[in-house]
Amino acid sequence: MKVKATVLCENCVYSNIGALAEHGWSVFLETDQGNFLFDTGQGLALINNAHYFKKDLSGIQGIILSHHHIDHTGGLLAAVTAAGKVKVYSHPELFKESYMTRGGKVKYIGIPFAKPALESQGASFVYNTEFSEVVPGMYLTGEVPRKNDFETGDLDQVIPCGCGCESDYVQDPLPDDQSLVIKTEKGLFVVLGCSHAGIINILNHAIEKTGEKRIHTVIGGTHLGPASPEQREKSIEALKGFNIERLGVSHCTGDIAAMGLSQEFKEKFFFCHVGTVVEGE
Repeated sequence: MKVKATVLCENCVYSNIGALAEHGWSVFLETDQGNFLFDTGQGLALINNAHYFKKDLSGIQGIILSHHHIDHTGGLLAAVTAAGKVKVYSHPELFKESYMTRGGKVKYIGIPFAKPALESQGASFVYNTEFSEVVPGMYLTGEVPRKNDFETGDLDQVIPCGCGCESDYVQDPLPDDQSLVIKTEKGLFVVLGCSHAGIINILNHAIEKTGEKRIHTVIGGTHLGPASPEQREKSIEALKGFNIERLGVSHCTGDIAAMGLSQEFKEKFFFCHVGTVVEGE
């Protein structure tokens, strides 16, 4: 499959006067199987940037969501409204209640819309938990097995414990974290959301399910920004063991991890800010 990915939402924007940056992630995907939107940012920049970069949301074949957090789903209502009747691919835990507990404060970070509101604008939800084909050559990872001992997730991303005590929470294991895997002639083109499942777990899962060991392109959030120094070091070292031709990080990667990855991957490394275009074939 041939693919052209244009970053519509990300934390940074350079040179493109009129485009907006926000803490979020969204990518417009043009393929020979139709156009798709992967994630929707937090809702402040999507429509503006789609217009700016001349990407027509009314013609997309589907909206693909990596997970339920607001910085990836906040633009969903606007995207669905622009698209009209459209399939929305996600994990069934899309509408779960989740919070961030940081600095002594509790903040809701889940999707900000109710399912009926989205359906009333034309959303048709397609849920998956397993590795699933969206169209020929394009796959959602489903729930990614957590097989290593260092990608442990964030302790401050939580869900209610279910015991009836409003103040009691447990760590959200984020089983809904998914990535998109596209088969190209030169290898896998992987679009990450936030890599809550761990970027090493994700890439191993993609290789296992597709049988393709060549990874031509990886773009998206690696979630190494909030990770401990030990996890960052182990993840970067493990990444060096993959056959990655291009590594474009963004969003939740963080400056320290980005600098480390740049040093290790050199000319193969780049940063995916708003307006970045990446092609694969």
